[in-house]
Amino acid sequence: MNTTAILIPQLPVLSRPGLMTRLPAFFALMKPRVMALAVFTALVGLMIAPGHLHPSLGIVAILAIAAGAGAAGVLNMWYDADIDRMMSRTAMRPIPRGKVSRGEALVFGLALAVGSVAVLSITLNATVGALLAFTIFFYAVVYTAWLKRATPQNIVIGGAAGALPPVIGWTAATGQIGIEPFVLFLIIFVWTPPHFWALSLNRTDEYARAGIPMLPVVAGRSATTKHILAYSLLLLPVSLLPWAVGVAGGAYCAVAAVSGVIFVVLAAELRRSRGVNAHKAHRLFAFSIFYLFLLFAALLVGHTNWSLATLSAHAGTPPSAAFQRTIFE
Repeated sequence: MNTTAILIPQLPVLSRPGLMTRLPAFFALMKPRVMALAVFTALVGLMIAPGHLHPSLGIVAILAIAAGAGAAGVLNMWYDADIDRMMSRTAMRPIPRGKVSRGEALVFGLALAVGSVAVLSITLNATVGALLAFTIFFYAVVYTAWLKRATPQNIVIGGAAGALPPVIGWTAATGQIGIEPFVLFLIIFVWTPPHFWALSLNRTDEYARAGIPMLPVVAGRSATTKHILAYSLLLLPVSLLPWAVGVAGGAYCAVAAVSGVIFVVLAAELRRSRGVNAHKAHRLFAFSIFYLFLLFAALLVGHTNWSLATLSAHAGTPPSAAFQRTIFE
């Protein structure tokens, strides 16, 4: 007997109207919430990088990165359409609902991928274009098509794709990769497992039905909370690295330290519950999203203040005057 059909009734396949009326469905394929976080971290990487990038090129870079992140999301939904139908969290996505066919999704995803890589390579530099291409490939092929269904470490290794946007932003501005963007990469890379495992704790049964070997399915809830706490403890010193390498100032260091301690406390509370408290798991998951946004916002704000103070010191004028001269000259 098909237990999936009992637990999650098959949704009716909707007839597909014209393309224009289905634009929201195509946009949903791009995973806009995930795309927004990727774009924000890429923007921070671009803004805090040394040197000067013309605003028009900066806009092109961010739009291309957004399209590339969207392409990865589309290709992920195209490949995972079979298991998306089995999980309540994903059953309302456009392909399971019949709003977009798998063939249409594949063409759309490939077009976005090729177009975004070409635009970055032509308008900025080949290095950043290659980085974006690698990111899309890693998420769509290495993570989605291979790791996700093969190993409970899927999100650990696959998290590299989500950690690359700030590196792409930095490289768009500088044309090269250094220790500073690697530090930004490392923060997201270490943040991803506890973030996603906190979510998967409340979706363990769904992942099991879909045959996805997420860590709670394979190792159990209690063991998963041990891993979450270990990564949370590691994340605290890693989050201070931007200050250590000179990318951020003292204000960022304070924000990272305080928010990191809160992250560890929430992970410790989840550990004490052995992963059976759904509220504690959801609370950590929700805070983890705010945490990452807060870190990168602090990087951006701190760097802006730092840059204005430096301009003022060199020009012998107040920061506001130096800023106005930089903008309007």
